[in-house]
Amino acid sequence: MTVPVEPVRPYAVPNKLAGKVVFMYAFDVAYEMHRQPVHQLLGHPVQQFAVDLSKRGPKQLFFYRPQMLRLPTVQRTSLHGTVDIERSVKLLPVGAIAITISVPFAVEQLQQLVGFHDLRFADGTYLYDEVRKLAEDARKELAPYLNRPVPALPEEEAYTVFCLHSPVFDQEGKRPPMEKWLVDNRRAVASLLTEETDPTILSDQEAEESTSRCFSYYKDDLVVVDWDAALIVNDPRNFDEILYIMELANVQLAELEAYDRILDEAVDRAYRDLSVRRTLALRTTAVQRELREIRVDLARSSDELSNITKFFGDWHLARVYAGLSARFHLTDWHHTIDEKLKTLDELYQLLRADQNNRWMFALEIAVVILFVIELMNSLMHWSR
Repeated sequence: MTVPVEPVRPYAVPNKLAGKVVFMYAFDVAYEMHRQPVHQLLGHPVQQFAVDLSKRGPKQLFFYRPQMLRLPTVQRTSLHGTVDIERSVKLLPVGAIAITISVPFAVEQLQQLVGFHDLRFADGTYLYDEVRKLAEDARKELAPYLNRPVPALPEEEAYTVFCLHSPVFDQEGKRPPMEKWLVDNRRAVASLLTEETDPTILSDQEAEESTSRCFSYYKDDLVVVDWDAALIVNDPRNFDEILYIMELANVQLAELEAYDRILDEAVDRAYRDLSVRRTLALRTTAVQRELREIRVDLARSSDELSNITKFFGDWHLARVYAGLSARFHLTDWHHTIDEKLKTLDELYQLLRADQNNRWMFALEIAVVILFVIELMNSLMHWSR
């Protein structure tokens, strides 16, 4: 007797899920940007970024406000139909640019959003290709404002955020609290964040881990953050402030990775210089000067980087940022960079000690030579 297998019920809702996918890209383009404002970029005016804080909050709430420009909306045909693409570019003093792309959607099930992770257009190109071209054009035009620009555009740090308009309904057409909705749809949300088209193949452990960092302020809002993607369910008016926190955390990760590469190169050079015996004090002085400059520059850059993610007054946003920081392992990155800075400091001190020993040896030789000269003068005087 064959037992019929009950089909897996899709994670769907009776009404369409509407919202937008926000693609965030952070590029490290220079050591830092000059302080003078950029008035125009890519043929469009540059303005000061402002967050629409519609939720009730303390008066002392503070956000770092970078320069930004909004590019005209473009219409493209993707595999999901014709979409209107909104684009913006933010300029940060730490030498980074952040590009944000917003694409609207309306789907029946969460699984249908998985294809938006790598958005592809009808002509075979990917959104990623257009973003890199936009970043390269912005980098070239920003060259006069950059201090020590990178020779070539590096790999970007990307993050994808799925923003659902609330209210969201359950399978019975009711509006449950979003915390309960997450419990009922945990596997579907996890598959969306991990780019799995079939939620049933995920283990309970993976579904729990991918959705473990979730935050809610009101009963009808929700934020779930994972390593590569996040889900926001909220009123569209409240998207901006949360998206901005995510964007800054993504920039911070990109810059920490850039600092780590700089330190790796500096440590390798220092080890090579120490392994080759140099007899010229001038060479030792040059190495010391380079190590000192790197230590000072990175310490300053670290302060700047911490400053752009410093905000006060909203505990909910602070919790979201803490969740992102944990997902991105920002503390571990900071710790790794601090350890490498300590290694550079030890190498610097070792070079200083080596140089001091050389000077002391040279002084001792000079004293001995002077003593011999004085002794010879005395003997010559006595022989007369």
